[in-house]
Amino acid sequence: MAANVEARAVPIWLRDAGTGDPLLLVHGWGGDSRAWSGLGFEDRRVIAVDLRGHGRSPVLRHGYRPADYAADLAALVERLGLRPVVAIGHSMGGQIVAELALERPDLVAAVVVIDPAYGADEAEAATFEQRLAALRNDGSDAAVRQLGLRAGAVRDQLLATPGHVLAESYAGMYTDPDAFGARPAAATRLAALTQPLLSIRPTPAMAAWDISLSLPYGSRVALWNGCSHFLHHERPRQFVALVDSWLTSLADL
Repeated sequence: MAANVEARAVPIWLRDAGTGDPLLLVHGWGGDSRAWSGLGFEDRRVIAVDLRGHGRSPVLRHGYRPADYAADLAALVERLGLRPVVAIGHSMGGQIVAELALERPDLVAAVVVIDPAYGADEAEAATFEQRLAALRNDGSDAAVRQLGLRAGAVRDQLLATPGHVLAESYAGMYTDPDAFGARPAAATRLAALTQPLLSIRPTPAMAAWDISLSLPYGSRVALWNGCSHFLHHERPRQFVALVDSWLTSLADL
C-alpha cells in the first residue's frame, strides 16, 4: 500500500508492505523512501516514509528538526496502530530514530542506525557554522558539494529537496542548542537510551567511538570498512541479513 497518512496535521507519504513484526525505515537528509529500494525483508511488515519536506510529503515553512520528524513518526506509529517498531534510520534518519526511541520508548522495540548523523569529532564540528551558512545561501547545490555526490538517484533526490528544509534540518542536527550531532552532546543524549541499538559504520574511528558509548544490553557496533556513507546501498543483502540476525539474537536474550 502506498498512501498519505496524516500525522500531526501533516499528510506523510509512506509505503506499507508485508506482514509480521513492523520495521519503520527512515531515510537520510535530502532523501526519501526510495532510498530503501532493493532491501528484501521477509516475514516483516515494512513501513518506509517520506519525511515532511522530502519526496512526496508536503513542504512546510518550518518544522525540520530531528525532534519534529520524530514527533511526526510517533504520531504515525500510533495512527497505524502498530505495536512497538524496530526503527531503522540512515544518516539524519539515524539521529531521528534515536530521538524517537528516547522520547517515545513505548513505541520503539529496537533501533538500527546506518552511519548516523551523530558523533562528529572536533574537526568536523569546527565546520558546522560554515556549512550551515552555505546551505542557507545555496540550498541543495551546497548540500551536493558537501556530500560530494556523483550523478545518480541519491543526488537527484537531494537536489529536489528545498534549500530551507536542508538548512533547518542541518541546524537541528548540528548547531541548535539541543542538537546532538557532535560527540559530547551525542554521548550524553544516547546514555538515556533504553532500547538495544545496532550501529553500522564505514570507518574504524567512528566504530570505535560508538563502542565507547554507554548503550543498553544487546547493543552492537558493526564495522563495514571501505564502504561509503550509503552502506545499505552497497551491500543490501548483507544489510538485511545483519539486521535479521541481530533481531533474532535479541529474541534469544
